[in-house]
Parts: sequence; C-alpha cells; structure tokens
Amino acid sequence: MIATEEACRALRDAGMKGWAASLPGALEATKKRAHGRLVEWQRVIDALPALPPDAVRLDAPVVTVGKHTLPQDVRDRVETGLRALHPWRKGPFALHGLYIDTEWRSDLKWQRLAPHIASLEGRAVLDVGAGNGYYGWRMIGEGARLVIGIDPTWLFLAQFAAVRRFVGSGYPLFLLPLGIESVPPKLEYFDTVFSMGVLYHRRSPVDHLLELRGALRPGGELVIESLVVDGGADSVLLPGERYAKMRNVWFIPSVPALEGWLRRCGFESIRTVDVTPTTSDEQRRTDWMNFESLADFLDPDDPRRTVEGYPAPVRAVVVAQRPRA
Repeated sequence: MIATEEACRALRDAGMKGWAASLPGALEATKKRAHGRLVEWQRVIDALPALPPDAVRLDAPVVTVGKHTLPQDVRDRVETGLRALHPWRKGPFALHGLYIDTEWRSDLKWQRLAPHIASLEGRAVLDVGAGNGYYGWRMIGEGARLVIGIDPTWLFLAQFAAVRRFVGSGYPLFLLPLGIESVPPKLEYFDTVFSMGVLYHRRSPVDHLLELRGALRPGGELVIESLVVDGGADSVLLPGERYAKMRNVWFIPSVPALEGWLRRCGFESIRTVDVTPTTSDEQRRTDWMNFESLADFLDPDDPRRTVEGYPAPVRAVVVAQRPRA
C-alpha cells in the first residue's frame, strides 16, 4: 500500500537524503499503530481489476481516469472495491466511468485558492493533512515536479492507493501515513507547503506554523486554510468538548489573529485571499459518504450556529511567504 522504495528514491533524488534514510523506520513504527482493517483494505486494493491508465485528467475539477465503457462485470468489481473503502471524504473522482461523489466538493476550495497562489509548475510541494490525495493529484495537474502528502489516517492511504492503481504509478506523488512531526525539522526544502483543515486540530497552532515554516525553503510559500471566527486580532474561539460534533478542535482564530500568528512565526507577505462560509453545496452526505455531514452539525432552528451554539463553520485561506534571508 505504501510505495516506500519509490518514495525514498524520490526524496534522495530531490536532495532530501536525510529524510530518505529515516523514512523506512518512521513508516515501520507507524505500521505498528495501523488500523485494524488494514489487511482487509489491502485485499480490496489487490482485487481491483488491472485497467490501462488511459485518458488521465488531473487539471480539471474531477480527477478522471478512463474513456471507455467497461463491461458490466468489470465495472461491478471496481464499484464493489471502491465502496468497501467508504467513507470517501475528499474528491470528486471519476474512475473508468464510476463517479465518486465525495462528502466534500474539494474542487470548490481549489477553485477559490488556485488563482491566488504561486504557480506550481516545477515546484516541490508538501501537502500536510493530505487526506486521500485529491489535492495532490490537482497539484500534479498544475505541473508540480514532486508532491509529498502526509496524513496519519490509514483509510485515506487506502483510498489513495486505490486511485493510484487506476491513475498509474508514473506520477511524482506520494502519500505517507505520517504527521508533520515525522518531517525532519528545519528541512527547508519545499517551494510550497499546504496545510488545509489542520490548524484547528492542533493543540499548539503556533508550533504547527513553525513546523510548516521549517519545511519551506527561504522564499517558499505557505498556503494555510482554517476555520475562522469573526473578531479582532485578539479573538480566538476555544470550544468546549466539541465543535460541530468534532472532538479534536482546539483553537479557531479570527482572520486578524491568524495573520498575527503568522507574523509572529516569521512569515511575511501575508494575504487572506478567501473567506467563505461552508454550505451544503460544498459539504454534504452522499451515497459515497452516508454518515453525518454539515446539515447534522448545525442547529436546525438557526443554521448560523452549530448544534453546540458556536458560530457555523467559516473557512479562510491565507497565503504567506518565508523570508528569503
């Protein structure tokens, strides 16, 4: 499921020999904490039919593979396998005619941020909290020369491996079941670092920003997306046990507070390029994710509030630069 040798080779070829040397040990350690269904998911992936990776489209809202109609029995095998990896959170994907309508219309977020970031053509990218790799494929579609995605959720890795089986292995995109703490400190390599939907899950958001800064080369660009609340530079929401039914939400800053954190961490050229309330057009229950979703997280009598009484989800995208010296 993990292309360890290929990933290590890519890191060495890119000049990150230290990370390449430590990666096998880090992956071995995380396998010991792997999900109990990992063997089952691997069998699902292995049972997917081998199909030619034709008509691959990575530069459009739907990550697409395949232009021919499959025989019904083959299509059934594809669908059965992919549905066994439920729930599908990020997408959408269209794999040999099978449309995966994911919980999040992740293409909408990409559409909002893409015009405001540096061109990814020829850049090395680190995608922190990469999920199942949807954004990584879009980054490759924009011309990135290397994308390393990290996310500790093994189901996302299984979904990525399933998609990669159809897309093909000839793309410089790797997803590793690791957290940011497994990236060597002060790596100072990547041209662009993305952290989308991660900051508010960190007990120390400032430490997270410093970790992201350490992964960037001087002059590199950070793209950070987070839940935000209204308020001034001192406004930060510290929810109780849950926010929108999520347990692991720690700090939700206002936009000015987030910009202030970035300045304090040594970033410059800080720009908030988008602030958008989350709606059911973008996050909703589907046939490929039939658990609770946004509608279940909001107060049925006042959709401007969560079920706990907090402001409903609003997300901001902020772009910043690590100084060149």
